[in-house]
Amino acid sequence: MLTGSGRHLRAQGLTVSTGTIVDATIIAAPSSTKNASGTRDPEMHQTKKGQQWYFGMKAHIGVDSRSKLIHSVEATPANVHDSQVLPWLLHGRERRVWGDSAYTGQHAVLRACAPHARDFTQRKAGRQALRRTERATNRWKSRVRAKVEHPIGVLKRIFGFTKVCYRGLAKNRHRLVVACALVNLFMVRRRLLRLQEA
Repeated sequence: MLTGSGRHLRAQGLTVSTGTIVDATIIAAPSSTKNASGTRDPEMHQTKKGQQWYFGMKAHIGVDSRSKLIHSVEATPANVHDSQVLPWLLHGRERRVWGDSAYTGQHAVLRACAPHARDFTQRKAGRQALRRTERATNRWKSRVRAKVEHPIGVLKRIFGFTKVCYRGLAKNRHRLVVACALVNLFMVRRRLLRLQEA
């Protein structure tokens, strides 16, 4: 949880609602072995997304569905599946949880970590194609879920968190937590300035 910035934002009247959107994004790490040890970072791993391979870590975030503020963050090697980190992205008071199809089938996790939450994750096509109503429901869910792209975009474009700066997960996780706290402050900067002027 982002406790430092969270306390400050709560003091300004910005609270976490009962909806959470979960997502993950890949942060690249150098795959080159041209370094003192002659090896790649052993705590980073590769993963395939679409038709392309990536090497690095994943930043997993839980975002408030109303304010788009990040309330939970975790870092893992890139090969860790998004759904495995779901328990650490929920605050427990959710009434709704949104996510892409990577989070499908996590009913037991939701019952344990957010017992009152309804599952609004994308339906995934199995052996049979999705029905027309399921595709329409997925499109509706996507409109809400798209809000998570704003803080991820700020994290990567404004604060430049597209590549790791250190070897190992621990230091990069600390940097990620600080960057996510700054993302929150950046996204509500105008409201905070209006509150100070009032």
